[in-house]
Amino acid sequence: MPVLEPEPTDGRKKLLQLMGLILGVVVLVSVIATIAQAMG
Repeated sequence: MPVLEPEPTDGRKKLLQLMGLILGVVVLVSVIATIAQAMG
């Protein structure tokens, strides 16, 4: 298994940040939806 470089290339870092952002938004939306459902 290749070891991850300590400093990834700019393109990969940007992609990673974008994926993290999308994941965060999805989690946030699902949490809000769950709370809204629980409240009725």
